[in-house]
Amino acid sequence: MFGMNISSLLSMISGLALAGGSAYVAKDYIDGRTVTAGQEGALVEVVVASQDIAFGTALTAQSLTTIAWPAEAQPAGTFNSFAVLLPEPGKPPRRARRAIAQGELIRDSKISNFGEKVTIVQTLSPDHRAMAIKVSAETAVGGFVTPGDSVDVLLTQGREASLKTVTILQNARVIGVDQDANQETDTPGVARTVTVEVTPEEGQRLALAQRAGTLSLTLRNVDTPEDEVPLDSISLNDVLRNLRPQQEDAPQRVRKTVLIRRGTEVSETEIR
Repeated sequence: MFGMNISSLLSMISGLALAGGSAYVAKDYIDGRTVTAGQEGALVEVVVASQDIAFGTALTAQSLTTIAWPAEAQPAGTFNSFAVLLPEPGKPPRRARRAIAQGELIRDSKISNFGEKVTIVQTLSPDHRAMAIKVSAETAVGGFVTPGDSVDVLLTQGREASLKTVTILQNARVIGVDQDANQETDTPGVARTVTVEVTPEEGQRLALAQRAGTLSLTLRNVDTPEDEVPLDSISLNDVLRNLRPQQEDAPQRVRKTVLIRRGTEVSETEIR
């Protein structure tokens, strides 16, 4: 009995010693981590998208997560918790004013207030307007124009030989195709209207051009420079330039002559 008590006591002492050593090691580890964190700067949790969030989509707990971020480098307009982003039960949500990619910081400028309506108006640049253009498969690059693309707008007017084409807008941003304003859309489709971003002056020109003739779109390369020289109009005669026939190809005029004999002299006179 006494031997068993001694054995239990020794086991308890060994356990306490092991626990104390583990606590000491853990303390050293934590202290080391604290020093390291202090040397590198404090970290805070910032909210990012855990998945792609399309334009107009409501924010949910499943679409958000947090990552560590240096406190001194936290961008303005970002969030440190879900509390101000998610609605109370039964209340309307916040929505994405622009498409937000997975891993992207959630910023105040990219999301609506609770219950706020989200439309393409909120994607417009300052002092710009949204204006729709009637198009078809032939005039809208076969349906390959999608929201977020940049296009030139061409006007064609006149009949037959008097046909003329002029570029009335250059580098206009497409903000909607029919009822779709999602810039993540990459599926071609035959559209009836394309909505572009214009200044008030460009909107006036576009309104007149729609009444004057047929509008066509040309899809621009993403690397095309924005500061371009305006293009001159071109006519059908410029395309089908009628060259004057070469002189050697012109038909020869038939000369009519008569022979006049005076004694032994013979002369030829042209009849005009």
